[in-house]
Amino acid sequence: MAKMRKKGDLPEKACICCGRPFAWRKKWEKVWDEVKYCSDRCRTEAKRKERQG
Repeated sequence: MAKMRKKGDLPEKACICCGRPFAWRKKWEKVWDEVKYCSDRCRTEAKRKERQG
């Protein structure tokens, strides 16, 4: 069985769109290095800004 961790002990990153910190999630376990955005909203906002120029 895996060792339990406290939420405060999980790694964090800052969202490149809004700058808010967000914590590691189990579903990002294999792609944590590739995660850039804290939410779908930030991801779509960044793509929208990219298209506008």
